Formats: sequence, structure tokens, C-alpha cells
Amino acid sequence: MTPSPFQDSFSITIAPLLLEEIYALADDPRNGAIVVMSGMVRNQTQGQPVESLEYQAYQPMALKVFEKIAADIRQQWLDVTRVVIHHRVGRLRIGEISVLIAVGCPHRREAFEACQYAIDTLKHTAPIWKKEHWKDGSSSWVSIGACEINC
Repeated sequence: MTPSPFQDSFSITIAPLLLEEIYALADDPRNGAIVVMSGMVRNQTQGQPVESLEYQAYQPMALKVFEKIAADIRQQWLDVTRVVIHHRVGRLRIGEISVLIAVGCPHRREAFEACQYAIDTLKHTAPIWKKEHWKDGSSSWVSIGACEINC
């Protein structure tokens, strides 16, 4: 886990991600809202049945990207109190959480906007890749940076 001067939290981990832990990391007495985005492994991609996903990351660079996302958020939404970005690596089954992002802020609109910015930016800039394992036994790698809205 990478420390932040703003008490933010960034992590790439093989361990399961827990909503309660991410929420607690985003909690702050100044908050009027904490928005949490949970990305999960779904059972299909564009109609093709998925068995599981496998994530790999270039961790040092990915953590720098997470830090940059938080810095960008603070430039646009000045009242943000905490930014939490945790992503899993390894093989994940259907229903498991692959990414959790939480943003704490005094006001809900800014928290929602900043959280959406964080996941959209992560998906297009972080050096994280996923391998989709299909029900038919085949598999294919997808760069998250190349993801469109359907990823």
C-alpha cells in the first residue's frame, strides 16, 4: 500500500478486496458523502460467456497512476478529503471484486463526479491487463488502457 500526504490509499494486491475496509479508509469527519465504485467479474463480455478473469499489473507504475489520478481529482474538486484506489491481481472468479474506488467529500455531487473520473481514468491509463477466460476453454488478453465503456 502506498501512503499519501492526504491520507489517501493506493494498492495493488492479490488479496480479496473488502468494501468495509475501503469505506473505512475513505471515512473522514469532514465528509458528507463517500461514494464507492466496485468493479466485479461478470459472467459475460459482449454476450460471450466468461469463466474467470486474470489480472496483471506493472505495480510501481500503476501506483504512480493512482497517485496522479488523486492529484488530478484534488485539482478539479478542491473539497475531496480522501481518495482510495485498490485493484486486485491474479485470477478472479465470477462475482469477485477486481477494483474498489472510494472518494470522500463534503458534498455528494463532487464525490460522485470524482469517483467516476477515477475509474474512467484508471481504465484508460493504468498499466493493468486482464485475461478473459471463456467458458469454451479459450482466453484472450485485454489491456485495460484500451478498454471502452463496456469493460
